[in-house]
Amino acid sequence: MTTNSRKGIISFVTDCAGWAMAGGTGFKIYLLALFGIIGMGAYAYYLQFQQGLIITGMSNIVSWGLYISNFTFFVGVAAAAVMLILPAYVFKDKDLHEVVIIGECVAVGALVMCLTFITVDMGGPLKVWHMIPGIGLFNWPSSILTWDVLVLNGYLALNALVPLYILYCNYNKKEPVGWRYKPFVFLSILWAISIHMTTAFLYQGLPARPFWNNPLLGPRFLASAFAAGPAIIMIVLIIIKQNTSYPVSVNIFQKLKRIIVISAIINLIMLFSEVFKEFYNFTHHSLSAQYLFFGLDGHNSLVPWIWTAIGLNILGTVLFAVDPSKCNPRYLMVAAISLFTGIWIEKGFGLIIPGFVPSPMGEVVDYTPSGPEIMITLGVLALGVLVMTLLIKPAIVILLEYKKSKAT
Repeated sequence: MTTNSRKGIISFVTDCAGWAMAGGTGFKIYLLALFGIIGMGAYAYYLQFQQGLIITGMSNIVSWGLYISNFTFFVGVAAAAVMLILPAYVFKDKDLHEVVIIGECVAVGALVMCLTFITVDMGGPLKVWHMIPGIGLFNWPSSILTWDVLVLNGYLALNALVPLYILYCNYNKKEPVGWRYKPFVFLSILWAISIHMTTAFLYQGLPARPFWNNPLLGPRFLASAFAAGPAIIMIVLIIIKQNTSYPVSVNIFQKLKRIIVISAIINLIMLFSEVFKEFYNFTHHSLSAQYLFFGLDGHNSLVPWIWTAIGLNILGTVLFAVDPSKCNPRYLMVAAISLFTGIWIEKGFGLIIPGFVPSPMGEVVDYTPSGPEIMITLGVLALGVLVMTLLIKPAIVILLEYKKSKAT
């Protein structure tokens, strides 16, 4: 690497850091709030590190809780970046090409959350070495978990390095060289599908858990991801449109809305298909579904959650499908938050917890997340939002400057 190259990279990193942290009083308060929540989560994690997972609401019956629920959901959010990459690069859609970098920044933030949730669920970072190839017992290729580690870290690398190369070229007022990054873009399309299907296979391949042992689980994972992911991207784009000078056209919102509506309808159809399968011919394998939707042996803690989720799913889908406002940002924000929240509940608590209830021995144990568990979860979510913010802000500055240079 030449001296000029080193100086160019140092200048790029320094300027990006400055742009990421620059802002008015409101933005500084926002950053302080995120750091405060992260600090709260770090303190709760310190307690968990000292005392162990005993301080969470999990038990030897329900051994996955709030951490894995959020991990499963945000894997889908990360995978949904492909819904911008596919039309932008394969179908040459100019509108979505304008915001594909922002979608990839959202994916990176979601992947940071996913990997952090896995770390805290393992009890501590000192146990991560077990999954490092050549050091720990990686069990490749027989272990589905091994494949999950590979695809998640590989997808993180693709979504970080490709936008970084494009932004670095734009920072230097140069057009990115297609052959240097486009093969990785097309690879990321297949990789995005693999990260969520592999996560689905983790659950689907457990025969002692009939609630998950369902061939429809993988496709439903993708359908819900391709609805919730674009919904959060739309929320981010609305915030960008209202607080920056970056041009986000109505056409972008219209195209995202079509993607969301189609995916959300497919997700609902698959959900109702599963409900029909569980309850039309009720067997002992349907007890988990009964626990989720109607309660079991007096245990009904998840019932209000799942019906709220279904209501929000339907509401969000209808709002996007009808949209009398013609893509009014406030209207779209309500629709996106409704759908995003509904799928978050359904695909989080509504998927993970019932898989453990009843246990293979017939035990019914309710799960309620503890205070430290909630604090750690909020801290991880704040970390992901912070990463998204610190990536998107300099990206907008660079893209705007590059547009101006091309216009002149």
